[in-house]
Amino acid sequence: MEVTEVSSEGLKREFKITIPAGDIETKMASRLSEIAGTISMPGFRPGKVPVKLLRKTHGRAVMGEVLEQTVGETSQATLTERGLRPVSQPKFEVTEFEDGSDLVYTMELELFPEIEMVDLATLKLERLNIKADESQIEEYIQQIASTSKDSKPLTEDRPAAAGDVAVIDFVGRIDGEEFAGGKAEGYGLELGSGSFIPGFEEQIIGAKVGDHILVKVKFPDEYAEEMAGKDAEFDVDVKELRETVPAEIDDELAKKVGAEDLADLRSKIREEQEKELGSLSRMRLKRELLDQLDEAHSFELPENMIQMEFDAVWEQFTHQREHHPDQIDEDDKDKSDDELKAQYLEISERRVRLGLLLAEIGRINEIEVTSDEVNRAMVAEAQRHQGQEKEVLDYYRNNPEALQTLQSPILEEKVVDFIIELASVADRDATIEELMEETKAKEAMDAEGDESKPQKKAASKSKKKKSAAAAKDEK
Repeated sequence: MEVTEVSSEGLKREFKITIPAGDIETKMASRLSEIAGTISMPGFRPGKVPVKLLRKTHGRAVMGEVLEQTVGETSQATLTERGLRPVSQPKFEVTEFEDGSDLVYTMELELFPEIEMVDLATLKLERLNIKADESQIEEYIQQIASTSKDSKPLTEDRPAAAGDVAVIDFVGRIDGEEFAGGKAEGYGLELGSGSFIPGFEEQIIGAKVGDHILVKVKFPDEYAEEMAGKDAEFDVDVKELRETVPAEIDDELAKKVGAEDLADLRSKIREEQEKELGSLSRMRLKRELLDQLDEAHSFELPENMIQMEFDAVWEQFTHQREHHPDQIDEDDKDKSDDELKAQYLEISERRVRLGLLLAEIGRINEIEVTSDEVNRAMVAEAQRHQGQEKEVLDYYRNNPEALQTLQSPILEEKVVDFIIELASVADRDATIEELMEETKAKEAMDAEGDESKPQKKAASKSKKKKSAAAAKDEK
């Protein structure tokens, strides 16, 4: 094998690798011999097919297999011998090969950058401890009571109003003929709930007990085919009027929503709120950690990785701009594409920088994702697609790239946990309002740019100030 370095620019390398024809032929003959011992062909006993005949019938397929294996083995040997660490899968191109001649191919790659790691123990972080808000817990219980409405007979003689429950008998007809499902007795209809055909409930409002009403409506076009778009009449008798009242806040209400009693319901809501607040606090702590890591490290970035990341970010933004323009930041709506691309290029650089940095910390400290962790992530993802669990699991098991999308976030969180353990973390009690105000203040500061901080160099390019979009991006 002959290896020639064709080019070396920044992190990019290109090699020309030549494999002698004799080596290819040796591998070819060896593989054909292996096949000859297992293959069956008409006129020959199993394992007795001549190698020459196999070369004629299977030579092209075997040669493709041999070339693929050769490129894989020799490229890996080249990387190992030279101590090179590619940041992603190298790109190969066969430039010369004919049957009986040398194999010549090129290998293009970008190297993992040299990273001068700061002492992670010098990082200073603040973790907010946010307790559950008891008033919010009571408000949530009030909401449960409101949605679990009871009703009681009206205590005054008045017409039906929105929010009342009208107990009615009705018979519906289309072209004078009754239709299936258009008749009921003693039906409790909450007026204004929108549960009946549009226009029906509005015609009951204002009626009194004992009234007979002829309700005229038109079925929506998207209704069942036999009734869609047709006019209908309903004979309606108002039998009783009831007013809705929130359910009593007691143990019975708690049992309706799956709790043992009211105290258990409060405990469950408190636990869920604290879990959510803990997640928000964790996100803030992680963001502060990533900001400090980003500010403390400067190293050359692989251009191809930046371009791939930028293409993905820009595609996501343009799709959102086209299909969900209401979700675009107000600050971005008046910017030109050139301004936006510069902004999202910065986001891409930050993501790549932090991704490489976290990956290197994980490698150095032998932090890995276990098979059990991956399996749990697969099962969780499958459960999000009810009825298609098997297809989702098979998809991840048969697609290494898809599986990587599950592994990467797990590894990132494990590395972040590792760094937090090493860093100096000060705990501070805070309220949810303080957390939200602090987040808004930080986004505003990032949007304006902090002139007190020196500009940092990344590779040969100056790092721009963080944009508002970058501030909201976790990385």
